[in-house]
Amino acid sequence: MVETTDARSDAPPTFSVVAPVWNEVATIPHFYARCKQVLDTLGGTWEIVLVDDGSRDGSGDAMRRLCEADSRVRALVFSRNFGHQIAITAGLDHARGDAVVVIDSDLQDPPEVIAEMVGRWRDGYQVVYAQRIARDGETWFKRVTAAAFYRLIRRIASVDIPLDTGDFRLMDRVAADALRSMREHHRFVRGMAAWIGYRTTAVMYSRAARHAGETKYPFRKMARLAIDGITNFSYLPLQLATYAGFLVAGLSLLGILAAIVVRVFLGHELTGQATTLVSVLFLGGIQLIFLGVIGEYLGRIYDEVKARPLYLLDRSYNLDAPTVAGMKRTGNSGG
Repeated sequence: MVETTDARSDAPPTFSVVAPVWNEVATIPHFYARCKQVLDTLGGTWEIVLVDDGSRDGSGDAMRRLCEADSRVRALVFSRNFGHQIAITAGLDHARGDAVVVIDSDLQDPPEVIAEMVGRWRDGYQVVYAQRIARDGETWFKRVTAAAFYRLIRRIASVDIPLDTGDFRLMDRVAADALRSMREHHRFVRGMAAWIGYRTTAVMYSRAARHAGETKYPFRKMARLAIDGITNFSYLPLQLATYAGFLVAGLSLLGILAAIVVRVFLGHELTGQATTLVSVLFLGGIQLIFLGVIGEYLGRIYDEVKARPLYLLDRSYNLDAPTVAGMKRTGNSGG
């Protein structure tokens, strides 16, 4: 049961909770109830900013009902699915709090951890990220690949990205505004949050199983997020082309020296097409791989040059969403 509340005020709240939503109609009321229970104990005003990333299960209607019952809940509805990282960005664009918490709405990240984050923020930290010590309800494949990816990106990235952290974190107003100012299209928010710096600390928590439904990050999306993270924060894939070039050149030189030794000192001549064919196929494969790598970087440049908005809004509730993100349909907005 949602308590009807009218706490609308022009004054910015103390706390903002930003939550992306995609097909979470069964979870939204429980997410709201648990967040409200925590936020009511923090000693400040608050708001919850929900961002519907093109849901098809009625999540938008569930969000609308929450907004009608409690004016502290504000909602954005995208015109289509733009992706989890873009939904976080949209929430940050419209969060007004002195401290902004980003959390998924599927309840794998427990809202109760927010209280500990706020305590560290009040100690003077500007960014407080939640670090996982356990991942309940996830397959061994996802746990292993996630652990491998975080250790790889930490090793090759140009910034220090904490291990075993997702997007669940608290940022103060300065850090949130700094992150908002970064408008690239291929976004890896947890890396961007590390890039901005500021006084940072961690809180430990155990990630729970989903409250309902199924994971919204299948292998395809996980792979795409990993590619975005690597290409956004490392030039290593491009540098590998140089390393591979030196390696192949060295092997070729050794092959030439070996052929000379065999011909001059052993009196044998290397003949046949098999060696030539294998060499050509090897070099062709190397070239195609690194053409693909270069294409990934060029594609990102192309997306930035087009300068399209990061997202488009279909409607909003309890806020006057600016059209900087795109055109907003009128007549369906509250507040």
